[in-house]
Amino acid sequence: MKSVLIIYNQANTERVEFMLDKLGIRGFTFFEQVQGRGTKDGDPHRGSHTWPEMNSAIITVIEDSQVETLLSAVKKLDMRNPAIGVRAFVWNIEQTV
Repeated sequence: MKSVLIIYNQANTERVEFMLDKLGIRGFTFFEQVQGRGTKDGDPHRGSHTWPEMNSAIITVIEDSQVETLLSAVKKLDMRNPAIGVRAFVWNIEQTV
């Protein structure tokens, strides 16, 4: 199993949840008001007067066979509007209870 963390501009919240629904990924944990800055050329998202935008994040645990399909969907979403930004990170899950 794999864990996928998806971090995205809050403007993409409905799109990300729709994407998970379409892929049959039901379980996730949602984090609101996530602050940060992209590694390449992203502006800070701080929720402040200077940097008013904010991010959200979703973490999900999925079967290995679902990872490439999910990453492909994330990439398509990012290409739709690169200025808004969405990123995904994958980790191995050793055990669950």
